[in-house]
Amino acid sequence: MIKALVVSNGIGGAAYYKSSDEIRYDLVEVTRDFDPDLTPYDLLVVPNGCDHVAMLKIRDQVRAFLDAGNAVLCCDGWFTNWVPGNRWIHDNSKATKDVRHFAKTDRHDLLKGVDLTKFDFEPHGMSGWWACGYIAAAPGADVLIEDTWQRAIVVLDETTTAGAIFLTASGPLGDFSFYGDADGISQLFKNVLHFLITRKTASTQELQPA
Repeated sequence: MIKALVVSNGIGGAAYYKSSDEIRYDLVEVTRDFDPDLTPYDLLVVPNGCDHVAMLKIRDQVRAFLDAGNAVLCCDGWFTNWVPGNRWIHDNSKATKDVRHFAKTDRHDLLKGVDLTKFDFEPHGMSGWWACGYIAAAPGADVLIEDTWQRAIVVLDETTTAGAIFLTASGPLGDFSFYGDADGISQLFKNVLHFLITRKTASTQELQPA
């Protein structure tokens, strides 16, 4: 089992991250003195709608967490510079009705079984994935999904730090299967989670004495 810390977005985002035999989630509230201890955890989850001023306060802790080989999953546009190596660029000049999603680099099969057309239209038929803008990805990072204009929408960065940084351009990511989303966003989330768990398990085994 790996341990994950979910930053509260104050609007119930933690409901999409449910503990299982493979992963246990804890929730941390954002307060005036926000300074969570990341050392017990393997994964830090920053859902859509989080406080990125608060995240900037713990930028150094996040960097040390990643340098130790851990992982960050951020599915929210970060307007402060707390994510190492990558920048989110807010841009609402493109209408969501014109946005389509295309696979690009997928070395770890994270898009296996994922229907990208489900990202174009949400279950009620509304266009878009709430992704607002795009990501200026770090050199060497994998762009998994790009938009109509070849801008990075989903990025996996294993080059900037010893850990793994998984980012969306503010598009929410979690287990939405109870909405009937079995092969869209939920499948991508499950694939990413499996990858991060496998990655951490392999890293732990390498550190164990023979």
